[in-house]
Amino acid sequence: MEVFEFDGKKYEMASKPQKEWGNDLISELSLTGTECILDLGCGDGFLTEQLSFLVPKGKAVGIDASANMISTAQTLRRKNLQFMHLNINEMHFNNEFDLIFSNAALHWVKDHRRLLENSYKALKTDGSILWDFGGAGNCANFLDIMRKKISEKKYEKYFQDFEWPWFMPSKDQYKNLISSIGFSSYTIKEVNKDRYFSNASELIQWIDQPSIVPFMPCIPQEQKETFRQEVIDEMLERTQQTDGTYFETFRRIRVYAVK
Repeated sequence: MEVFEFDGKKYEMASKPQKEWGNDLISELSLTGTECILDLGCGDGFLTEQLSFLVPKGKAVGIDASANMISTAQTLRRKNLQFMHLNINEMHFNNEFDLIFSNAALHWVKDHRRLLENSYKALKTDGSILWDFGGAGNCANFLDIMRKKISEKKYEKYFQDFEWPWFMPSKDQYKNLISSIGFSSYTIKEVNKDRYFSNASELIQWIDQPSIVPFMPCIPQEQKETFRQEVIDEMLERTQQTDGTYFETFRRIRVYAVK
């Protein structure tokens, strides 16, 4: 898993959709208040904090590979709320957690077989995972624009060794992955979270943090702003609706499994 550095403060401002989805996911939980929870890809820590409120006699631990995200999250730290700068692929917990939670993060993890195996080991007996992440059809406009953009003659030389940063499977693909891990039960759903951004500024914030981040290191400094502006202009043109909003597809995979 390649590690990308995000701007935690900018993400706080740009992550309204992710936080809405996260609160929706949290609403599915039924907790006693004593659980130990691991939040994978905790970002700025907002949702990890919400989880910690639900387990006053337990704890919530958030991990993220981005040092800037963890730096932002650490401002929330308290007795039952902790954060660790840790790549998800490098986690080696054993029999520690009642719940492993993740919202809008795991499409950044390429090797989900390894992820599932490590998560299974990290769970206590009867522990569960509840994940929501990008699936097939997610961000169709942005991803189409980016595939074409990095193939343009003036940019393609910068992306010769570029690895596509996301894994966005179908429901059937994920069933094939999880079926061999050993969970006693699991359910996988495809969830449609298509969104109308209220204005151009809101869409641009989402493009800047986190969507375009993996591409920017490939571009020479003197061309970064031109590249960014071209992406923004094409997204605004493609996604603008007659009422002035901007539409993008958000298709999710929601996974619940019990050890």
